[in-house]
Amino acid sequence: MQSDTFTLYKLIILFLLNKVDFPLTNTQISNFLLEKDYTNYFNIQQSLSELIEAEFVTVETIGHSSHCRITASGRETLSFFEYRISPAIQSDILEYLKKNKYSLRDEVSTLSEYYEAKKGEFVVRLRVLEKEDSIIDLNLAVPTKEDAVKICLNWRSQSQQIYAYVLSNLLKENE
Repeated sequence: MQSDTFTLYKLIILFLLNKVDFPLTNTQISNFLLEKDYTNYFNIQQSLSELIEAEFVTVETIGHSSHCRITASGRETLSFFEYRISPAIQSDILEYLKKNKYSLRDEVSTLSEYYEAKKGEFVVRLRVLEKEDSIIDLNLAVPTKEDAVKICLNWRSQSQQIYAYVLSNLLKENE
């Protein structure tokens, strides 16, 4: 019986990943399942781990997040067993994605991370992705870790304005 339950968790995760055209983070997947009270955090992590091991899901670590995508074999497996996900759960997933799709996409496409380049100097990497391609990829050297953290925190809310500013200034005709 417990294996049937874990099978359902895995199918829910595959269904969720199959319904978006961008990766979802481990946190986003977990938040959905926890918000709906389908299971607990440990069962989610075990299910995800088994999906990765079976190569139904791939994971890429970007910054401090694990970005999950369904694979072709994951899609094929889902197509065979999707009927085991109740219409109510499928409806919950579709409604959740309809309501949150743009914020979920924004969360995985606006990336920031920093690292210490040399003693006392940090590099901040700021990116905006569309599908899997970078539309902006910016590296900044900053003097302190505090500056790096602040820039990373502000990137998500400021990235569109910064991108528009850079683009409009670089496309100006020389006067």
